[in-house]
Amino acid sequence: MSTDKITCLLNWHATPYHLPLFLAEKLNYFVEEGIKVAILEPNNPSDVTEIIGSGKVDLGCKAMIHTIAGKARGFPIKSIATLLDEPFTGVVYLASKSGITTDFQSLRGKRIGYVGEFGKIQLDELTRHYGMTPDDYSAVRVGMNVTGAIIRGDIDAGIGLENVQMVELEEWSVQQGRSRDDVRMLRIDELADLGCCCFCSILFIGNETFIAQNPEKVAAFMKAVKRGADFMFAQPAAAYELFVEMKPHMTSEVNRKIYQRSFRYMSRDLKNVQRDWDKVTKYCKRLEIVDEGFVQNMTNEFLTWPMEPESAPGFIHPTIDTGVLADCSSCKHSAFAEASTTVVEA
Repeated sequence: MSTDKITCLLNWHATPYHLPLFLAEKLNYFVEEGIKVAILEPNNPSDVTEIIGSGKVDLGCKAMIHTIAGKARGFPIKSIATLLDEPFTGVVYLASKSGITTDFQSLRGKRIGYVGEFGKIQLDELTRHYGMTPDDYSAVRVGMNVTGAIIRGDIDAGIGLENVQMVELEEWSVQQGRSRDDVRMLRIDELADLGCCCFCSILFIGNETFIAQNPEKVAAFMKAVKRGADFMFAQPAAAYELFVEMKPHMTSEVNRKIYQRSFRYMSRDLKNVQRDWDKVTKYCKRLEIVDEGFVQNMTNEFLTWPMEPESAPGFIHPTIDTGVLADCSSCKHSAFAEASTTVVEA
C-alpha cells in the first residue's frame, strides 16, 4: 500500500457491533500502539473478501463462512481474531404478511432475499434437505438492505441476524401498530441440524501477504482493538456515547437496541474458537464450498493476552442491560432474549 496507514474494511456499514474497533480509534489506542488506521465501509459487502484478498485493503471484517469460502476461491485471506460470536442467523419474516410458518416448506413459492451468493447456496441446500428444490422459491439478491426489502414488500422474507435485521423490523412493526412478536425467524442452524450458528460469527481478517510482512503492526492493531473491547465491557453505556460522537446516527433508538441485542455476542477475548471453526468447516464441506483437503485459514498468534477458557458448547451470554436505553423492557420482548443461554450440541 502507498499509505502508511493500515486500512480496515468493514463487512457492512458501521454497525453497533463494530464498537471495539471504533473505540480503538476514538480513544487513540491505535496511536498509542504505534499505528495509524483508516476504517472503511463497503459499498457492497460481497466485495470485501476479494478487496482484501487482492491486497487493495490490509485488514477487515467478514463472517466466518465467507472467510472460509473466500480462501477456497483463491483469495489469500486469513482470520486473525473474532469480533462477534454466533449471532442467531436465519430467514426473517413478518408472520402477519408473509404466509410463512415454522414449517420450512412454507417458503415454497416465496421470494427470499439474500445478501451475497453464499446465502443462496445455504438456501438451496436447505431446500434439498426438506424435500424441495431451488426452483420452489424465488431467490432475490438484495445486498445490504434486507430490512428495507421486506418492509417495501419486494421480498417475503430474507436472511438476516437476530441482533440487527430482527431489531429493525421489530421497531418498524411497533410503528405500524403491530407487535414485535410479528417478526419471526427460521434459524438456519436449527433447520440444518448444525448444533450451532457460528457460521455467521464476524471475524477480523487480513491479506496474508500483509500479515506475513507486518506481524508487529497486526499485533498492535489487535492489541488496540482488545483495549477497545475491554473498555466496552467495563463501561458499555459510556462506550456507546463515544460511538455516537463518531457516528451521530447511532443515537437512534433502533441502533441503541441493536447494540443492546448484540452485546451478549461480543467476543470477550477475540479468539478464533477452534470448535466453531471445525463445525463451520464441516458445514462448508456439506455445502460443497470447500473440499476435504481444506486447511483452515485462521490464527490466534496475534492475540498476546491470556485466552479465556472455552465456553460450554452452544453457550451464549445472557442479555444484560447496557444502559443505553431509557427503558430496556422492549429488548426482552424478543423470544431469543428470553431463550435458554445454551443450545443442544449436535
